[in-house]
Amino acid sequence: MKSIHRWLLSLSVALLFVSGCLAQNDLKLIKERIVADLMAGKIVDSQVESIMARMNDDGSFRGINYEDLSRTAGFPHGGHTRDLVYLAKAYKNKTSKYYRNKPLKDAISRGLAFWVKHDFVGDNWHDNQITTPTNLGNLMLVIGDELPKELVTKAQPMIGRANMNASGARPSGDRIVIAGILAKNLLSLNDYQEFDKIVKIIEGEMKFATGERGLQHDYSFHHRVDRVNNTSSYGYGKYANAYGDWSYYVAGTKYAFAKEKINQLVDYYLDGIYKQMVYGVYEDISVKNRSISGKATFHPQSTLEIERVLVSTDYRKAELEEIIRLRKGEAKPSSSFAKFFWQTEHFVFQRPNFYTTVRMFSTRNRNMEEPYNGPGKLTHHRADGTNYLMLKGDEYHNIWAVYNWQKISGTTIMQKPELPAPDQIQKEGLTDFVGAVTDGLLGAVVFDFKSPHDGVEAKKAWFFFDKEYVCLGTDITAKQALPVVTTVNQVLMRSDVRMMRDGTVQPVPKGSRTLDKVKWVHHDRVGYIFPQLATVGLSNQTETGRWSDITDQKNISKELVKEDVFALWFDHGSKPVDASYQYIVVPAVSEEQLAQTAGTNRSIEILANTRELQGVKHGQSGVTQVAFYKAGTVDIEKGIKVGLDSQGMAMLKMQGGRLKELTVADPSRKLNRMVLSVTGLYNVKGENYRTLVDAEQNTTLFIVDLPQGVYTGKSVSLRID
Repeated sequence: MKSIHRWLLSLSVALLFVSGCLAQNDLKLIKERIVADLMAGKIVDSQVESIMARMNDDGSFRGINYEDLSRTAGFPHGGHTRDLVYLAKAYKNKTSKYYRNKPLKDAISRGLAFWVKHDFVGDNWHDNQITTPTNLGNLMLVIGDELPKELVTKAQPMIGRANMNASGARPSGDRIVIAGILAKNLLSLNDYQEFDKIVKIIEGEMKFATGERGLQHDYSFHHRVDRVNNTSSYGYGKYANAYGDWSYYVAGTKYAFAKEKINQLVDYYLDGIYKQMVYGVYEDISVKNRSISGKATFHPQSTLEIERVLVSTDYRKAELEEIIRLRKGEAKPSSSFAKFFWQTEHFVFQRPNFYTTVRMFSTRNRNMEEPYNGPGKLTHHRADGTNYLMLKGDEYHNIWAVYNWQKISGTTIMQKPELPAPDQIQKEGLTDFVGAVTDGLLGAVVFDFKSPHDGVEAKKAWFFFDKEYVCLGTDITAKQALPVVTTVNQVLMRSDVRMMRDGTVQPVPKGSRTLDKVKWVHHDRVGYIFPQLATVGLSNQTETGRWSDITDQKNISKELVKEDVFALWFDHGSKPVDASYQYIVVPAVSEEQLAQTAGTNRSIEILANTRELQGVKHGQSGVTQVAFYKAGTVDIEKGIKVGLDSQGMAMLKMQGGRLKELTVADPSRKLNRMVLSVTGLYNVKGENYRTLVDAEQNTTLFIVDLPQGVYTGKSVSLRID
């Protein structure tokens, strides 16, 4: 018996030893993957020489103001630690002439000694909990085992400011980043006891957090509780990509993430992030917040994030591979969709040759991100029904230094002598009838707008079809004696401007002027049609400005910037009462095609543009879209009426005088069901609707149950067989 007991004990010890060895091998593999990531990219020896030339004898760098730790300074100290990482990579890179170079290694030690001696702590928590720990942690992974142990020990408290009790370790984006810094540091110290726990924290962050910080059920992302759209900023790099990096690092090991978690990341990429990008390739500037006031580069997004998730899953593989081909320039856009992010009040619409969006806000979310740390100080109106249109993706690229921030594309804005102070940017919405109806391919948007900045009110709606979209506005009022303007577009001028005015097609000379009797305007393969001859403002001239004018950050260029800009707008006059507008946007069209469309195409019919109802019918496709601000009816075809017994939106697809598809939505988010009447007899029912037929009146009531809970505001589509 004793011998059996000893044998079992020996077996247990052996199994523990084998398990420990396997875990050690897994951790070694994870560490190798992280270091390989850090070492990726070409080392330029001339850049190493430039960094070395800027280093002083005490290890500091010329050009960095070490005294200014203010938030608006942007923490230039981060450049010190980043440069040390670059030098370390050169020291470890066999392709560099500085490989194993002792003077270089001594310089790295000197630079680190200067840092740990002074321990620079910025006024922005991010500097201390993310920037410095990231750079110092990376330095340790690359070269830490060759640095003096005393310096490595002294750096640990600074790296350790990235911990799960740090103020920035809030759920979702920053939590993943901070946990990742901590996990890397544990690997560099060969301290594996806590590593498993930290990796599980990272894995657990891929989850819905609707109503709180994080991923919403519509696949938009809120970094803060203000419910402002942060999908393409915090929700992309700091959340999705950071999560994807770790899923790749631990793939194939005992620490591997659960497949359902990685698949949820794929859903977020495809249904959230990539649908808020131009063709899934380029950044959509409508999603940007304060960062819009910084000069940017225009380029396709990387394919690395997709390649990494494909290591662990085949889920929706074909869709992911299509995005890879698009980003590599190996395919042309082919996808068509419409999507409303009901948790964020953001609508996107794409066809293979154009991409457009509408950004709004309501009582459920605030209008714009605060100008934290200085940038974005003129963004007061960027959610006021902003409607950007992109055919290539670079139409607005770096226009912002010369931009007129009171003529934002799609918006209706009072022309004030100057914008309010930056601390007055973020406001609560004042109306709740804000939303969209969509079946995933077509859609309409409504915005019962009331400006929290100046009291301008307007009822605004957009109606999207395959080749064009219609923009309506009415009930535009203001109490102040200042002009109110609705801007059709303000964009970089990329071609001559032509128009049809008073029956004659003619060029528009450069300048800025008011024009009457205008039928259409054409610029850069986009046509703007006015169903009724219109008086519009049109500017096509060089505008000037400075990047330093649009941010309170320090060290921003004060150089004068010049850009040619095209702008088109309606001037509703001073203190308007019940003003209105209507126009049709036709993307990806030549002047000849536009002239033909404006002259002969009778497909678009504006059914109503009143304070009670806005509606458009597209005769060629048989689609009618209507926004009811109150209960009412509208004629959509001869002898066919549609009525709603409440506020709401409806989209109907008719064929041969019969209803084939019905989509409804409740922008107010107050209803449990909607009751819609349609001329004709439809004795049908479905999972979420039923009908009541009135044969004498030749009408049918459709009683439709609406989504509730986290899906409140989402559309419901019915096929009527």
